[in-house]
Amino acid sequence: MRSHTVHLWMNTRDRCAIVNITAEVEDELAKSGIKEGLCLVNAMHITSSVFINDNETGLHRDFLEWLERLAPYSRDGYNHNRTGEDNGDAHLKRTVMGREVVVAVTKGRLDFGPWEQIFYGEFDGRRKKRVMVKIIGE
Repeated sequence: MRSHTVHLWMNTRDRCAIVNITAEVEDELAKSGIKEGLCLVNAMHITSSVFINDNETGLHRDFLEWLERLAPYSRDGYNHNRTGEDNGDAHLKRTVMGREVVVAVTKGRLDFGPWEQIFYGEFDGRRKKRVMVKIIGE
């Protein structure tokens, strides 16, 4: 079995954003030469997320607005912020949206269902963060 690991670096302009990273993951799969296996894509920070969904801007706005209603930004509204942080909401948003995805690799391609793509969700942005891509297989 072979493996290929790379880190994608993210730095969003906005505090909260959704970024389509499908093309970057597909590029790494091509570089790996792996034809059959699994691809793990993992947010390496506790205030960001990786998830699979549709690449539709209205839906992305819906996600961000819904998350803001669930866990609104507040400098004082979270116990976590008593440590000097101001990102208690971002930790909660990440928990809802998830840490990682695993996609089957079939015949050298990501084996998606209809409309599926991979997204990076940022909830405490404007600084450098990593996303790990690990592909294993033959």
